[in-house]
Amino acid sequence: MSKFERTSDVTIRDIAARKGGEPVVCLTAYTALVAQLLDRHVDLILVGDSVGTVIHGLPNTIGVTMEMMILHGQAVMRGAPAACVIVDMPFGSYEESKEQAFRNAVRIMQDVGCAGVKLEGGQDMAPTIEFIVKRGIPVMGHVGLLPQSAKLTGYAARGRHRDEWDVIIADGKAVAEAGAFATVIEAVAEELAAKITEEVTNVTIGIGASAQCDGQILVTEDMIGLFTKTPSFVKRYAEWGAAIDEAAANYADEVKSRRFPSAEHTYKMKD
Repeated sequence: MSKFERTSDVTIRDIAARKGGEPVVCLTAYTALVAQLLDRHVDLILVGDSVGTVIHGLPNTIGVTMEMMILHGQAVMRGAPAACVIVDMPFGSYEESKEQAFRNAVRIMQDVGCAGVKLEGGQDMAPTIEFIVKRGIPVMGHVGLLPQSAKLTGYAARGRHRDEWDVIIADGKAVAEAGAFATVIEAVAEELAAKITEEVTNVTIGIGASAQCDGQILVTEDMIGLFTKTPSFVKRYAEWGAAIDEAAANYADEVKSRRFPSAEHTYKMKD
């Protein structure tokens, strides 16, 4: 057993209590099989709207629907009985009003059975987060680079110039004060991530935001090398893309040469 392998279920309260303590280990999952493989090793599994690009081949996350998030959330719940599972609220499901956000958050919670939901935005979304939290739904925030808004703002890292800091710090504080139990900080300079983590009361989860955060998250498929290109902040812990390519090539070769299936993979007559 790995020294980092969990032996008990993880709750929202467990995650919140890790502020300034042992780093929170998070990864994404969209299927029961991957969730099952991750479950023993991570504290939190995020069913991210990145499912749109990773699984469905969409160019971005804008086309992801509530139905997609619920379907993949249900799959992950079947595979991860112990990890704390959080589901992204997709683009268009929470921006219109606090009431719309609450209704859709309730639907996700009821249909998936997850521990909470995640939504993007800082000061502008703080009233919505507060509205949802006060009605009993745990919320994870998301500041810094916001993928759902990238068509307007682009995918460049944030906070690499100090004149950008005030707004992003205010975003982090607003989300924490609104009651979010944790906040994802995406693609910001290390010094800014450290400043936000120091000044907010909730747990910060970094993705491209340095080890100064209270925890880390990556897209699993990036981390295991399924894509030929990955963001600069991703460390590839495996090369499954190359392994799958090699396995498929070997399979195709053996099928064409009739070496597969061999006798050991063939049913024999019993009479």
